[in-house]
Amino acid sequence: MSAIERLESLRTRHHQLERDLHDEELRPLPSDEAMRRIKREKLRIKDEMASLALVS
Repeated sequence: MSAIERLESLRTRHHQLERDLHDEELRPLPSDEAMRRIKREKLRIKDEMASLALVS
């Protein structure tokens, strides 16, 4: 997988996590653990995207 393909894959995953976070926030009783997990994963992906942008 090229860096460009990996970056696009990460963007797609990041957007999906954004939707997941939004859905969790709309639940009557949002799970703090789920929200922490989603936010951590979004941050990890964002960091990887930044690293790939520097390499490209």
